[in-house]
This record gives sequence, structure tokens and C-alpha cells, in this order.
Amino acid sequence: MISNQEFLPVSKSEMEERGWWWYDFLLVTGDAYVDHPSFGTAVIGRVLEAEGYRVAVLAQPDWHSAEAFAAFGKPRLGVLIGAGNLDSMVAHYTAAKKRRSEDFYSPGKKAGLRPDRATIVYSNRAREAFGPEVPIIIGGLEASLRRFAHYDYWEDKVRRSILFDSGADMLVYGMGEYAEREIAKRLKKKIPVSEMLDIAGTAYLTAEPEKCAFPHVELPSFADVRDNKRLYAEATRVEYAEHDPVRGKAMIQEHDGRFLVVNPPAMPLTSAELDFVAELPYTKQYHPMYEDMGGVPAIEEVKFSVIHNRGCFGGCNFCALAFHQGRMVTSRSQESVIREVTALTKFPDFKGYINDVGGPSANFRHHSCKKQAKCGMCADRRCLAPTPCPNLDADHSDYLQLLRKLRAIPGIKKVFVRSGIRYDYMLEDKSNEFFSELVKYHISGQLKVAPEHCIDSVLDYMGKPHIDVYERFMAEYKKLNSKFSKEQYVVPYLMSSHPGSTLESAVALAEYLNKMGRQPEQVQDFYPTPGTISTCMYYTEIDPTTMKHVYVAKSFHEKAMQRALLQWKRPDKRKLVMEALKEAGREDLIGYGPECLVKPDSAYKPRPKTEKKPAAAPEKPKKPVSKKGWAKPKPKKNTKPNSKKRG
Repeated sequence: MISNQEFLPVSKSEMEERGWWWYDFLLVTGDAYVDHPSFGTAVIGRVLEAEGYRVAVLAQPDWHSAEAFAAFGKPRLGVLIGAGNLDSMVAHYTAAKKRRSEDFYSPGKKAGLRPDRATIVYSNRAREAFGPEVPIIIGGLEASLRRFAHYDYWEDKVRRSILFDSGADMLVYGMGEYAEREIAKRLKKKIPVSEMLDIAGTAYLTAEPEKCAFPHVELPSFADVRDNKRLYAEATRVEYAEHDPVRGKAMIQEHDGRFLVVNPPAMPLTSAELDFVAELPYTKQYHPMYEDMGGVPAIEEVKFSVIHNRGCFGGCNFCALAFHQGRMVTSRSQESVIREVTALTKFPDFKGYINDVGGPSANFRHHSCKKQAKCGMCADRRCLAPTPCPNLDADHSDYLQLLRKLRAIPGIKKVFVRSGIRYDYMLEDKSNEFFSELVKYHISGQLKVAPEHCIDSVLDYMGKPHIDVYERFMAEYKKLNSKFSKEQYVVPYLMSSHPGSTLESAVALAEYLNKMGRQPEQVQDFYPTPGTISTCMYYTEIDPTTMKHVYVAKSFHEKAMQRALLQWKRPDKRKLVMEALKEAGREDLIGYGPECLVKPDSAYKPRPKTEKKPAAAPEKPKKPVSKKGWAKPKPKKNTKPNSKKRG
């Protein structure tokens, strides 16, 4: 059992055990405390610890009063607040806005241990506990994706930047290591946050926007994007175009007389810097205080996995990664990954299997093209969709070498790749070596890929390659499995009700799946999470990349029909499938043929009841039965002469 001393302190008593009578930063999180590099709280805590700061962790505090925050005493430099690895509203609610019953980032999967809009609530409680003199910095995914005025799916309205409602002094977006270290360094020098105007990857509020330290552009104001959907779409287009660490500008958005300034993104960490962050002294465990509470289930999937890269140039419109980590890919050195995997083999519960060597997209190891270091990412061109850019560098040799070296480490039985292979990128590699070895060595029975849909227009709105690319991939996948005598499958991720998908589109996808002999077990409804291009389309019914109208399924009933069509064989979905087919004018798919999705109602009508037979005559009473179960014989007449009588 790992001792508490190997973690960052989680209470005042643990600080006192270390001889701490003061500390620098209180790190507040909506997740349980897991000391693993897949958890942002652990990363920022360890990074600041390595800089010499004293950091305490307040995980999932009681937010109903400021008492839990004040229990640690006042931090010397500031409070750092995040909602956790997920937006708190996504953690709490399904796409149908139903409350989730489990939370995998909480001990024992217990739901309700963090508030809705956790960043705002925690910030307000911290302000109550420590007053205006202690700086409050918000960060993490929730703050990152809500840094501008944004559409909120759960309230169905445009909300202000989260900086306003939280009352925080500054917001850090993206992965945050550079900004958090720079803020800490200046706070130590007693420089007020109001003077920290030139830190990349941060946002702040001001009454004097002219003091912005970077070249900047002005966005439509909060009032404009709240009241005018076209202006909201235009603002989204600019926000994504300028989200680049090389060529991006600062953005200024007026909110009711005050101004939000969002500085350009910080440069991605170099390979050496990523190595340093990844190899900090994480315990790779949840804190022992959760041992009797069922542990923290979120650790199980990542405990024996390795993150080797950051960033994603895949460009899926529904994914928040591009707006958080950015599109520019950087990766750790092979040596660093080898050291981490070697260390994992020493864990007492390690069974010889590395569950994943991946990241946002597993097979990205370098920039998508040679121009990015100087020019940044293209503002008006995607790397992969709808067709690959001519400048795309799809060389997989570095990743292939890494996997080969990991397989050779003593104690390693298998190294799996599970975190999302971009098959379109893989097919662009002129060498087939990586694809071959992926199939031969690195699939645990099934490979998860994300075609998402089959209709080209819908895929264009998603920012995904067309279906013919998926079909080319599947043909090669089957060929390689046959070559290596493998029986391995593909699990395709599919999405219903994405902007641009009509009921007719959903029917066409169901037809396609039926023709291919596929019946998906899981289908994801489109979820309008904050900050994505797809969420902008959902709210405005405008594609911000073209500024043209896009159809959006908004009613829960229509979304339920689209989802049901992709699971047409399920008996509980039959009624919705029938309704959808009739509404789409596709009754031809109701019948008995192989192309049909459901049988007609007549096939399910109950059979007519047969006439009752007349009641049978009552049976004669059976012979009495003895205790032994045999019928008792009739008593016989005495025919033997009585010897006592005279004859």
C-alpha cells in the first residue's frame, strides 16, 4: 500500500505531518484525487511541486459552504480551480438531459459529489473563504471550453464567459503547464494578477482593452452573439481561426461594458518538456482515502496505459480537443515512453499487458506537415477531411519503432493500441508496415474506429472523411487479418442526430448497416458540448465554416427516432422505427425481405383463440391407493372350509 506521504497533501493534518505550517497553492478539483498523468489536477500539482511550491489538493469538497475551503488555512499565493477531467454538466447529464446515476471520476462511482457548473461554484466558495486578496485562477476543460460567450445546451441559451460568473481573477485554457508556472513565478514576486497581461494561454477581464499585449481582433459582443445567431456563428469562426500558437491573435469580446481578453494559445510543450511532465513522481494510484469507498473506477482504464502525444489535427467538428489541446501535435521521446513502460512492469498487479499507447489520436507522432513550425496550422484548410491535404506527412515509422521497442521490454506480453486510430491518416502512409504490425501485434480482439456516418453531406458537417475511405480501410483490414490468420473485429463508432443529419439520412445509414450485416450495440447521440463547431451549428443552424444554413434535429422525439433507426433490431425500438420509416416515406423498408428493417404490424397480431372443448365427464373415482403407492386389492371371499366346523 502506498502511503499518504507519497501524494500531495489532501488535508491540513497531512500538511502538518509534513511540517508545513504554510503552503503556496490550494488546488481544487471536482474529481476524486488520482495521482496519474491522465488527470489534469495531478499534472498541474506535480509541475508546481517540481518548481518548489507547496501544493495541497482539495478534491470534491462540500460546496454548500466555504468551510471546507477555509479548513486548509489561507494559501500564500493563490487558489487554482478546475471542475475535473470533464465539464461538470457533461459528467452529470446525458444527451437527453437526464441525470446520470454514476460518476466514474468519483469514489465507488457515486454520483453527486460535485456541483453543477463546478468551476463557478468552487470559485465563489473560495472567494467567500479567502476574500479578495487571494488570487483565484480557474482552468481545466470546463473553463477552457467556456472561455468565450458560449451556448449552454442545458439552459438552451448563450451564457457569458465563465470568468464573469466565477468571479475568478484569471482563466488558463489548454493544457496549462506553461501559463500556471508563469503565473506562479510572478505571484511569488508579488506581481498582481491585474498586471499579468502578456501570458499566452490565459484570459482576463479589463475595462481597458487597449492595454492588450498582443495583436488582436474584436469579436461580436456578448449581447450580439446572444441575440443574433449569425453573429454567434461568425464569432465561432474567428475563435477557431485564431486558435493557433504561431499565427493566432488575441481576441477581445465586450460583455456589458467590460471586456474579455483571450490571449493567443501557449506554444505546445517540446518533446523534452513533455518527457519531463510525464516522468514526474506520480504514484499512478488514487489516494488511499478512497480504499474503503470502492476506489476510483476511472483509473482502471489508464493505469497501465501510456500517453505518448498531445494535440489532434483530425479536426472533428464535434470534438473539443482541437479547442483545448490544439491541432498541433507534439510527442514524447521514445526513450521516455520506454522508461515509463519499464517502470509499469514493476507494479505488483501488472499482468504483462499495456492497455494503450496513445493519446487524442493514437497514430499521430509529429506535425501534420513540414510547414507548421513556422506558419502554424492552416486557418482555412483541414489536414484530413474531406480529403487529405497534399502536404500531409503520413509517415508512421517513428510510432512503429516505438511499438517494436515496447514489445521487446522484458515482462511485456502484449502492447495494445486502443485510443482511436485515424484510419484515413493510416491509409495515406505509402508504407503498409504500420498497418500490418498493428493487425499482427496490437489489437486486443477488436479495433475501435469512428466512421460516424455513411452520408457524405453529414460527414462533411462532422469534419470526417467520406465512407469510401472507411470501406478501403475495412477491405485492407480483412485482408491483413486473413494473412496473419487472425480473427479480429472492428467496433465502429456511430453518431445519430448530428447537425446536417435528417431523418432520411438516418434511414440511409440504417440501410447501409443492414446491407453490411452490422447491428451496432452502442450509438452515441450528438451531444452539444460547450465550445465546439458542431454545437455552434446545433444552436444557430448555420455552419460557421461556410455561413450556410444546416438542418438540425432538435426535438427529443426526432433524435430518439434517428437513434432507434440505427438499432432497428431491438424490440424496444420497433415502434419508433416504424414511426420514423412512415414519416420519412420509406414504408418499403417495412416487410419480410432482406432489405427490410422491420416486419409489418400484422406479423405481430395475436393468433385467434380456438373454441373451447366441452367439459369432459367426471372420471370414476380411482382405486384407493396404499401407502406404498400401489392399488389396494379387493377383499376375497373365504372359500376354505372351516376346520372347526364339522362336515
